[in-house]
Amino acid sequence: MENITKENIEGLITTIQNLYLSDDIPWMIGYSGGKDSTAAVQLVWMAIEALPAAQRKKPIHIMNTDTLVESPVVSKWVEKSLDAMRITAAERQLPFIPERLIPDFNNTFWVNLIGRGYPFPRMKYRWCTDRLKIQPVNNFIKNKIAEHGEIILVLGTRKQESSRRNRTMTNLEKKRVRELLSPNPTLANELVFSPLESWSNDDVWVFLMQYKNPWGYSNQELLTMYKGATADNECPLMVDKDLPSCGKSRFGCWVCTMVERDKSMEAMIANDEEKEWMTPLLEFRNEFGDSEGDRDRRSFRRMRGNLQGNYGQLFHGPYKQDVREHWLRRLLEIQKEINENGPEEFQSLELIRIEELRAIRRIWVLEKHEFVDSVPSIYESVLGKAFEDPDWIHLDNFAGDEWAVLREVCSRMFDDEELAFEMMYSLVDIENRASGLGDRKGILDDIQTAITRTFYQNESDATKYYSDRMIRKKQMGGQYNEKFLDYAPLEDSNYGYVVEDES
Repeated sequence: MENITKENIEGLITTIQNLYLSDDIPWMIGYSGGKDSTAAVQLVWMAIEALPAAQRKKPIHIMNTDTLVESPVVSKWVEKSLDAMRITAAERQLPFIPERLIPDFNNTFWVNLIGRGYPFPRMKYRWCTDRLKIQPVNNFIKNKIAEHGEIILVLGTRKQESSRRNRTMTNLEKKRVRELLSPNPTLANELVFSPLESWSNDDVWVFLMQYKNPWGYSNQELLTMYKGATADNECPLMVDKDLPSCGKSRFGCWVCTMVERDKSMEAMIANDEEKEWMTPLLEFRNEFGDSEGDRDRRSFRRMRGNLQGNYGQLFHGPYKQDVREHWLRRLLEIQKEINENGPEEFQSLELIRIEELRAIRRIWVLEKHEFVDSVPSIYESVLGKAFEDPDWIHLDNFAGDEWAVLREVCSRMFDDEELAFEMMYSLVDIENRASGLGDRKGILDDIQTAITRTFYQNESDATKYYSDRMIRKKQMGGQYNEKFLDYAPLEDSNYGYVVEDES
């Protein structure tokens, strides 16, 4: 569609009304706060509000996914927008139910990056989207499907967004079992309705500027927000096709490392002095998302402690303890700075929730055996207040003093052993937590796992061990890592290892 008209809009509103009244299947609308989802919600809202009150019985859930790392400006915008929807819907007796969905606190961005030490997301390791966005929505939808048997999902997706989106939407159209409703390829009993499927960027903005927002929010402010996120501070509207469009301004997670630069946040800061307070966020994102030197920040072992590699080198896995602790401290420092010196409406901003901090604490202490329990001390030293964790079970046998003594002893006795300290504190912590007679089930397996993870002297030693194992597998006719061994085979040597055939 190009240059939408009043007749186009009225026809689409009638289509939405007919579809809404055709069955008892509840609706859900995806809402991000951006222009496309705003236009979709607005169209549906206008259509439903125009119906007689007796016909407005079927619930319409307006779903927003808060990843907990959204751009603070956009997050605040969405929060206020949902509040306005909630109030207006109640006042006018409309069936709209705003929903703010969040990821599980054990699986948030910070819990995975700082807690577990996951490498920052990149094209070949995009762990964030599923955990932060897809899972919360799918869990909510699955519950509604279980309750109602079927749901209709309304999305503001458009074919003109990208060639990939065009192909996907076109292919799903061919599988339609009902007019205008495409199946969801990943969830059964979910039908997708895309009222903006043929619209252009300009069509979206024309609609938003010509039709007043029905829940009392400002589409003009939305345009201004997009304008501020455009590098040249311009947001042309059907003026010159060669000019950059606001449709190319993307809002999302301020921590996103899927792009080399966060141009939207850069533009916001550059275009508006009142948004300079976000500069530390941008700097921190650039720090942990810096691929240059990232390998040195990570352990040469994978998450489970095993070794893998290609081209004569080991793959590096999770971030080391000192890196994770530094990032946690830095994140809390930025939060404190914004709370104290940022705009008034962000003085209670939480960059990381207390529930996430508790999850990180349990990963560090219980899974990684870092029994120094540094989360409370970092929190208290930065924020100057007590760390609250009422469900935490304290084990007072070992603490910071013992940690320091053990580190010193390991350094003195095994100065060339990079992992000696980690092995010792892991073994001490395992024994400490299994001190009771009834708690020793599985302790031998835990001890074996800890030793297996840490018996290498250093990365060079581990690389040699891995190479020897691949050589042994090759000699025995088993499957081996050709990309590692044949690229840069290492000479045989007697390292004293018993290399088993694991094929």
